[in-house]
Amino acid sequence: MKVRNSLKSAKTRDRNCVVVRRKGRVLVINKKNPRFKVRQG
Repeated sequence: MKVRNSLKSAKTRDRNCVVVRRKGRVLVINKKNPRFKVRQG
């Protein structure tokens, strides 16, 4: 999982990417391709 400042570019990389808030963190998860997992902050 990568850590980034901005998730906008990460979200647009794949069609199945979803932005989720968990425990105060903003994550991009992708069920079809877990390679695209990203966390903010």
